[in-house]
Amino acid sequence: MDFLKSMFIAASGLKAQTGRMRIIAENVANADSTGRTPDEDPYRRKIPTFQARLDRELGVDVVQLGKVQLDQSDFETRYEPSHPAADANGYVKLPNVNTLVESVDMREAQRSYEANLNVVRSTRAMLQRTVDILKG
Repeated sequence: MDFLKSMFIAASGLKAQTGRMRIIAENVANADSTGRTPDEDPYRRKIPTFQARLDRELGVDVVQLGKVQLDQSDFETRYEPSHPAADANGYVKLPNVNTLVESVDMREAQRSYEANLNVVRSTRAMLQRTVDILKG
């Protein structure tokens, strides 16, 4: 039963990190998405959160993607008077997405995903060895 628990916990980690990578990819894809009018805000960076959830059937805590929060940091501005979203002074609000930060977050999510995948692979190999031993 402990093998099943470890596989289930690792699988929840895989699912959570997949959601995290999807949000990071959305941030990177919208790193240049400004508003269409001077009154419209540009894309606001999303921040994934995680939460623990008790799986009553197995009696273990698993991780899941929590609520996605919006980064409330200020928007940068750039002088570009010909842009349709430029204000009266010619400044355009830019998304609060830093692609370097997103790259680091993506690398961390990828490593966490790989660690959970290694747990699944190792557990599967141990299960197979156990079955082989029981067969004789």
